Amino acid sequence: MTSDPGREDEEDVAPGRDWLGPRASEHEQLAAPRKRNRGLAMRAVVPNAITAAALCSGLTGIRFAIEGDWEKALLAILLAGLLDGIDGRIARLLKAQSRFGAELDSLADCLSFGMAPALVLYLWSLQELPRFGWFAALGFAICCALRLARFNAQIDVEEQPHKSAGFLTGVPAPLGAGLVFLPMYLWLASGESYFREPVFIAAWTVAVAVLMISNLATFSWSSLRPRSHARLPAIAFTGLLFAALLTEPWWTLALIAAGYLALMPIALLRYGRIKRQRAAGGQGA
Repeated sequence: MTSDPGREDEEDVAPGRDWLGPRASEHEQLAAPRKRNRGLAMRAVVPNAITAAALCSGLTGIRFAIEGDWEKALLAILLAGLLDGIDGRIARLLKAQSRFGAELDSLADCLSFGMAPALVLYLWSLQELPRFGWFAALGFAICCALRLARFNAQIDVEEQPHKSAGFLTGVPAPLGAGLVFLPMYLWLASGESYFREPVFIAAWTVAVAVLMISNLATFSWSSLRPRSHARLPAIAFTGLLFAALLTEPWWTLALIAAGYLALMPIALLRYGRIKRQRAAGGQGA
Protein backbone atom coordinates (compact mmCIF):
# COMPACT_ATOMS: atom_id res chain seq x y z
CA MET A 1 0.00 0.00 0.00
CA THR A 2 2.33 2.74 0.19
CA SER A 3 5.03 4.83 -0.69
CA ASP A 4 6.98 1.92 -1.76
CA PRO A 5 7.85 0.26 -4.91
CA GLY A 6 7.64 -2.73 -2.62
CA ARG A 7 3.97 -2.72 -3.43
CA GLU A 8 3.29 -6.15 -4.67
CA ASP A 9 0.48 -5.24 -7.01
CA GLU A 10 2.67 -2.79 -8.93
CA GLU A 11 4.54 -4.20 -11.87
CA ASP A 12 5.80 -1.05 -13.53
CA VAL A 13 8.82 -0.59 -11.28
CA ALA A 14 12.08 -1.67 -12.85
CA PRO A 15 14.18 -4.17 -10.85
CA GLY A 16 17.61 -3.35 -9.53
CA ARG A 17 18.95 -0.66 -7.26
CA ASP A 18 16.79 1.99 -8.90
CA TRP A 19 13.62 0.46 -7.51
CA LEU A 20 13.46 3.09 -4.80
CA GLY A 21 13.15 5.80 -7.42
CA PRO A 22 14.19 9.39 -6.67
CA ARG A 23 15.68 9.99 -3.26
CA ALA A 24 13.13 10.81 -0.60
CA SER A 25 13.31 14.07 1.25
CA GLU A 26 15.07 12.62 4.27
CA HIS A 27 18.13 12.16 2.02
CA GLU A 28 17.99 15.52 0.33
CA GLN A 29 19.66 17.32 3.21
CA LEU A 30 22.93 15.78 2.05
CA ALA A 31 22.84 18.03 -1.01
CA ALA A 32 22.43 21.19 1.08
CA PRO A 33 24.33 20.75 4.36
CA ARG A 34 24.04 24.42 5.23
CA LYS A 35 20.27 24.21 5.47
CA ARG A 36 19.94 21.22 7.66
CA ASN A 37 16.42 19.83 7.76
CA ARG A 38 15.69 18.02 10.98
CA GLY A 39 12.43 16.48 9.82
CA LEU A 40 10.78 14.93 6.82
CA ALA A 41 9.44 17.26 4.17
CA MET A 42 5.67 17.20 3.80
CA ARG A 43 5.87 15.38 0.47
CA ALA A 44 7.56 12.44 2.22
CA VAL A 45 5.13 12.52 5.14
CA VAL A 46 1.94 12.40 3.06
CA PRO A 47 2.27 8.91 1.46
CA ASN A 48 3.56 7.36 4.68
CA ALA A 49 0.68 8.95 6.59
CA ILE A 50 -1.73 7.32 4.13
CA THR A 51 -0.04 3.99 4.78
CA ALA A 52 -0.40 4.50 8.54
CA ALA A 53 -4.08 5.34 8.02
CA ALA A 54 -4.53 2.12 6.04
CA LEU A 55 -2.88 0.18 8.86
CA CYS A 56 -5.21 1.75 11.42
CA SER A 57 -8.22 1.05 9.23
CA GLY A 58 -7.33 -2.62 8.84
CA LEU A 59 -6.77 -3.12 12.57
CA THR A 60 -9.96 -1.23 13.41
CA GLY A 61 -11.77 -3.92 11.43
CA ILE A 62 -10.70 -6.36 14.17
CA ARG A 63 -12.30 -4.15 16.80
CA PHE A 64 -15.60 -4.10 14.89
CA ALA A 65 -15.43 -7.89 14.52
CA ILE A 66 -14.96 -8.31 18.28
CA GLU A 67 -18.11 -6.23 18.75
CA GLY A 68 -19.95 -8.36 16.19
CA ASP A 69 -20.42 -5.50 13.74
CA TRP A 70 -19.50 -7.48 10.63
CA GLU A 71 -20.45 -4.86 8.06
CA LYS A 72 -18.20 -2.23 9.61
CA ALA A 73 -15.41 -4.81 10.00
CA LEU A 74 -15.51 -5.55 6.27
CA LEU A 75 -15.78 -1.90 5.31
CA ALA A 76 -12.77 -0.99 7.47
CA ILE A 77 -10.58 -3.61 5.77
CA LEU A 78 -11.88 -2.61 2.33
CA LEU A 79 -11.01 1.01 3.14
CA ALA A 80 -7.50 -0.17 4.01
CA GLY A 81 -7.31 -1.74 0.56
CA LEU A 82 -8.42 1.50 -1.06
CA LEU A 83 -5.76 3.48 0.81
CA ASP A 84 -3.21 0.82 -0.09
CA GLY A 85 -4.01 1.41 -3.75
CA ILE A 86 -3.21 5.12 -3.69
CA ASP A 87 -0.30 5.62 -1.28
CA GLY A 88 2.33 4.22 -3.63
CA ARG A 89 1.04 6.25 -6.55
CA ILE A 90 1.07 9.41 -4.47
CA ALA A 91 4.65 8.65 -3.37
CA ARG A 92 5.76 8.33 -6.99
CA LEU A 93 3.83 11.45 -7.95
CA LEU A 94 5.57 13.42 -5.18
CA LYS A 95 8.90 11.66 -5.83
CA ALA A 96 8.94 10.57 -2.19
CA GLN A 97 9.79 6.85 -2.49
CA SER A 98 12.01 5.62 0.29
CA ARG A 99 13.21 2.46 1.99
CA PHE A 100 11.28 3.57 5.08
CA GLY A 101 8.07 3.73 3.05
CA ALA A 102 8.71 0.31 1.53
CA GLU A 103 9.19 -1.33 4.92
CA LEU A 104 6.18 0.44 6.43
CA ASP A 105 4.05 -0.65 3.50
CA SER A 106 4.98 -4.30 3.86
CA LEU A 107 4.24 -4.27 7.58
CA ALA A 108 0.91 -2.53 7.02
CA ASP A 109 -0.06 -5.01 4.29
CA CYS A 110 0.77 -7.97 6.50
CA LEU A 111 -1.39 -6.68 9.34
CA SER A 112 -4.30 -5.29 7.31
CA PHE A 113 -4.58 -8.08 4.72
CA GLY A 114 -3.17 -11.03 6.63
CA MET A 115 -3.80 -10.81 10.35
CA ALA A 116 -7.00 -8.72 10.27
CA PRO A 117 -8.95 -10.92 7.78
CA ALA A 118 -7.80 -14.06 9.60
CA LEU A 119 -9.12 -12.80 12.95
CA VAL A 120 -12.35 -11.47 11.45
CA LEU A 121 -13.08 -14.83 9.82
CA TYR A 122 -12.21 -16.67 13.01
CA LEU A 123 -14.55 -14.53 15.12
CA TRP A 124 -17.28 -14.75 12.48
CA SER A 125 -17.28 -18.48 11.80
CA LEU A 126 -14.04 -20.43 12.26
CA GLN A 127 -14.16 -20.41 16.07
CA GLU A 128 -16.85 -23.08 15.81
CA LEU A 129 -14.04 -25.37 14.69
CA PRO A 130 -11.75 -24.86 17.70
CA ARG A 131 -8.73 -26.64 16.19
CA PHE A 132 -8.91 -26.73 12.43
CA GLY A 133 -10.61 -23.34 12.24
CA TRP A 134 -7.78 -21.63 14.09
CA PHE A 135 -5.17 -23.38 11.95
CA ALA A 136 -6.98 -22.23 8.82
CA ALA A 137 -6.89 -18.63 10.08
CA LEU A 138 -3.22 -18.98 11.00
CA GLY A 139 -2.45 -20.45 7.59
CA PHE A 140 -3.99 -17.46 5.85
CA ALA A 141 -2.02 -14.95 7.94
CA ILE A 142 1.24 -16.87 7.46
CA CYS A 143 0.75 -17.20 3.69
CA CYS A 144 0.14 -13.47 3.43
CA ALA A 145 3.40 -12.78 5.30
CA LEU A 146 5.27 -15.30 3.12
CA ARG A 147 3.93 -13.71 -0.05
CA LEU A 148 5.06 -10.24 0.99
CA ALA A 149 8.47 -11.57 2.04
CA ARG A 150 8.87 -13.34 -1.33
CA PHE A 151 7.94 -10.20 -3.21
CA ASN A 152 10.41 -8.05 -1.26
CA ALA A 153 13.17 -10.63 -1.73
CA GLN A 154 12.65 -10.57 -5.52
CA ILE A 155 12.79 -6.81 -5.91
CA ASP A 156 16.47 -6.87 -6.94
CA VAL A 157 16.16 -10.04 -9.03
CA GLU A 158 16.79 -9.20 -12.67
CA GLU A 159 15.04 -12.19 -14.25
CA GLN A 160 11.35 -12.38 -13.35
CA PRO A 161 9.38 -14.10 -16.15
CA HIS A 162 5.93 -13.13 -14.86
CA LYS A 163 6.83 -9.51 -14.20
CA SER A 164 8.57 -9.03 -17.53
CA ALA A 165 5.39 -10.22 -19.27
CA GLY A 166 3.18 -7.84 -17.27
CA PHE A 167 1.79 -10.42 -14.85
CA LEU A 168 1.90 -10.98 -11.10
CA THR A 169 2.94 -14.17 -9.34
CA GLY A 170 0.02 -15.46 -7.29
CA VAL A 171 -2.84 -13.41 -5.88
CA PRO A 172 -1.76 -10.08 -4.32
CA ALA A 173 -2.35 -9.64 -0.60
CA PRO A 174 -5.10 -6.96 -0.89
CA LEU A 175 -6.98 -9.04 -3.46
CA GLY A 176 -6.47 -12.14 -1.34
CA ALA A 177 -8.17 -10.36 1.56
CA GLY A 178 -11.01 -9.36 -0.76
CA LEU A 179 -11.42 -12.91 -2.06
CA VAL A 180 -11.38 -14.60 1.32
CA PHE A 181 -14.37 -12.49 2.39
CA LEU A 182 -16.52 -13.78 -0.50
CA PRO A 183 -18.65 -16.00 1.82
CA MET A 184 -19.23 -13.00 4.10
CA TYR A 185 -20.40 -10.89 1.15
CA LEU A 186 -22.90 -13.59 0.20
CA TRP A 187 -24.03 -14.04 3.80
CA LEU A 188 -24.63 -10.32 4.30
CA ALA A 189 -26.40 -10.04 0.94
CA SER A 190 -28.66 -13.08 1.25
CA GLY A 191 -28.84 -13.85 4.98
CA GLU A 192 -28.46 -17.57 4.24
CA SER A 193 -26.80 -19.40 7.11
CA TYR A 194 -25.02 -21.97 4.93
CA PHE A 195 -22.61 -19.28 3.74
CA ARG A 196 -21.38 -19.18 7.35
CA GLU A 197 -20.75 -22.92 7.61
CA PRO A 198 -17.35 -23.22 9.38
CA VAL A 199 -16.13 -26.25 7.41
CA PHE A 200 -16.77 -24.43 4.13
CA ILE A 201 -15.18 -21.21 5.45
CA ALA A 202 -12.08 -23.10 6.60
CA ALA A 203 -11.64 -24.81 3.23
CA TRP A 204 -12.15 -21.52 1.38
CA THR A 205 -9.66 -19.71 3.63
CA VAL A 206 -7.00 -22.35 2.97
CA ALA A 207 -7.67 -22.24 -0.78
CA VAL A 208 -7.20 -18.47 -0.96
CA ALA A 209 -4.07 -18.73 1.18
CA VAL A 210 -2.59 -21.22 -1.29
CA LEU A 211 -3.44 -18.91 -4.20
CA MET A 212 -1.48 -16.09 -2.56
CA ILE A 213 1.76 -18.09 -2.34
CA SER A 214 1.28 -19.99 -5.60
CA ASN A 215 3.41 -19.50 -8.70
CA LEU A 216 0.36 -18.92 -10.91
CA ALA A 217 0.47 -15.99 -13.30
CA THR A 218 -2.28 -13.49 -12.49
CA PHE A 219 -3.33 -10.23 -14.08
CA SER A 220 -1.86 -6.94 -12.90
CA TRP A 221 -3.39 -3.51 -13.43
CA SER A 222 -0.74 -2.74 -16.05
CA SER A 223 -1.76 -5.79 -18.08
CA LEU A 224 -5.43 -4.80 -18.20
CA ARG A 225 -5.45 -2.42 -21.15
CA PRO A 226 -8.76 -2.20 -22.99
CA ARG A 227 -8.59 -1.64 -26.72
CA SER A 228 -9.42 1.77 -28.13
CA HIS A 229 -12.94 0.81 -29.19
CA ALA A 230 -13.70 -0.53 -25.69
CA ARG A 231 -12.47 2.41 -23.62
CA LEU A 232 -15.73 4.36 -23.52
CA PRO A 233 -17.76 1.25 -22.56
CA ALA A 234 -15.14 0.54 -19.89
CA ILE A 235 -15.62 4.02 -18.43
CA ALA A 236 -19.40 3.58 -18.47
CA PHE A 237 -19.09 0.17 -16.83
CA THR A 238 -16.87 1.61 -14.10
CA GLY A 239 -19.46 4.30 -13.35
CA LEU A 240 -22.25 1.73 -13.15
CA LEU A 241 -20.10 -0.48 -10.95
CA PHE A 242 -19.52 2.39 -8.54
CA ALA A 243 -23.27 3.06 -8.43
CA ALA A 244 -23.88 -0.63 -7.73
CA LEU A 245 -21.41 -0.51 -4.85
CA LEU A 246 -23.42 2.31 -3.30
CA THR A 247 -26.81 0.61 -3.71
CA GLU A 248 -26.03 -3.11 -3.35
CA PRO A 249 -22.50 -3.28 -1.91
CA TRP A 250 -22.40 -6.93 -0.86
CA TRP A 251 -23.81 -8.43 -4.04
CA THR A 252 -21.52 -6.17 -6.07
CA LEU A 253 -18.44 -7.16 -4.07
CA ALA A 254 -19.39 -10.81 -4.48
CA LEU A 255 -19.64 -10.34 -8.26
CA ILE A 256 -16.28 -8.55 -8.35
CA ALA A 257 -14.65 -11.42 -6.45
CA ALA A 258 -16.28 -13.98 -8.74
CA GLY A 259 -15.16 -11.98 -11.78
CA TYR A 260 -11.56 -11.97 -10.59
CA LEU A 261 -11.68 -15.74 -10.08
CA ALA A 262 -13.06 -16.10 -13.61
CA LEU A 263 -10.16 -14.05 -15.00
CA MET A 264 -7.52 -16.32 -13.45
CA PRO A 265 -7.79 -19.11 -16.08
CA ILE A 266 -7.63 -16.42 -18.81
CA ALA A 267 -4.44 -15.05 -17.27
CA LEU A 268 -2.92 -18.55 -17.28
CA LEU A 269 -3.81 -19.02 -20.96
CA ARG A 270 -2.36 -15.64 -21.94
CA TYR A 271 0.85 -16.20 -20.04
CA GLY A 272 1.15 -19.68 -21.51
CA ARG A 273 0.90 -18.17 -25.00
CA ILE A 274 3.56 -15.56 -24.19
CA LYS A 275 5.78 -18.27 -22.73
CA ARG A 276 5.49 -20.36 -25.89
CA GLN A 277 6.26 -17.33 -28.06
CA ARG A 278 9.37 -16.62 -26.01
CA ALA A 279 10.48 -20.22 -26.30
CA ALA A 280 9.92 -20.20 -30.06
CA GLY A 281 11.84 -16.93 -30.37
CA GLY A 282 14.72 -18.36 -28.37
CA GLN A 283 14.88 -21.45 -30.53
CA GLY A 284 14.74 -19.37 -33.71
CA ALA A 285 17.62 -17.25 -32.50
